[in-house]
Amino acid sequence: MKIIISRTDNLGDVALTLPLAFFLKQQSPQNTIYFIGKAYTRPLIACAEGVDFFLDKDDLLQHPEKLAELQADAIIFVFPDKDIARIAQKAKIPLRIGTSRRWWHWWYINKRVDFSRKQSDLHEAQLNFKLLKPLGYDFIPALPALAQWQCLKPPVLPEKWQNYLPTDRLKVILHPKSKGSGREWGVEKFYTLILQNPEIQFFITGIAQESEAIRREKPAIFDLSNVVDLAGKMDLSELIAFIAHADALVASGTGPVHIAAALGIKAIGIYPPMKPIHPARWLPVGRQGHYLVLNKNCNACAKSLPCHCMEAIEVSAVQKLLLQVSSL
Repeated sequence: MKIIISRTDNLGDVALTLPLAFFLKQQSPQNTIYFIGKAYTRPLIACAEGVDFFLDKDDLLQHPEKLAELQADAIIFVFPDKDIARIAQKAKIPLRIGTSRRWWHWWYINKRVDFSRKQSDLHEAQLNFKLLKPLGYDFIPALPALAQWQCLKPPVLPEKWQNYLPTDRLKVILHPKSKGSGREWGVEKFYTLILQNPEIQFFITGIAQESEAIRREKPAIFDLSNVVDLAGKMDLSELIAFIAHADALVASGTGPVHIAAALGIKAIGIYPPMKPIHPARWLPVGRQGHYLVLNKNCNACAKSLPCHCMEAIEVSAVQKLLLQVSSL
């Protein structure tokens, strides 16, 4: 079969959809798996063992005939996308699968699965498998199975970045910001973590604007001798390769923590205890995926910042998980 997976949102969401591709490829090596995504997610999707071809969403919208030319058997809308759904219908793809929770799916989708992500206690990666029911797969895999299907082959790390990696120290990536898409632990917490662990080599990642924001909030963080600022200096392919060479990564529930988990390094995600952004839904899936969350029910800061539930997570809890890396 020719199967298209459409997930046209962000990096973390894409990373948690890749086990779906691996599973479908595992069921039959004859399956050809296409993945529709945003252009910037292409380097991540290119690392996925289960994906044969990447399709750029914007390119398809400009040239919708390309979707028809594939003569695909099925398209799975893991993320609802009205524009892609419309051209999939025009391409006459026989199985067009999506949830029943989007009104346009009643126009463009002919196999609708009824479930709610926001109200579910299942993990995001598990929920994706509900969409396989029209293909004859009616089961939800356990998280350990998903960890085995989270297979990425990272790109080769350019030599200029290899020179930053010590051979005699623990290498830990910190991703303090989330481009405003999620709750954050706080720059002050990351600063304290670095200050209390001078024997660890830390790398700060993110986009250039996030580096500037960190410098405004805590300029002293970049004066520490065990810190290298890499924010805004790498493209996504280089970042993926660099993460693969690190021992651990610490972040909130953002894309890099899911990439780290998929690459098999220690991924420590920090989360608030509130739906739908709690760890039961978004914890990093991998053999070394970990999370920290305050043990309480809290909605007091659901619509306010800073998030006191995130700030209440102690530096010592993160440090304890980090120092376990050295014994692996």
